[in-house]
Amino acid sequence: MARMRKKADLPSKLCKACGLPFTWRKKWERDWDNVLYCSERCRRNPSANGTAR
Repeated sequence: MARMRKKADLPSKLCKACGLPFTWRKKWERDWDNVLYCSERCRRNPSANGTAR
């Protein structure tokens, strides 16, 4: 069985839509290079979430 990793040791990226950092998830294991958005909401509406800060 694989050893547990600390969350701080996992890779992270910045969301293309909102700019917030998000970390690797098990469900993205095979497709991590293609993941661009932190959530389904950001993926659906990238222009509305982007620069509203």
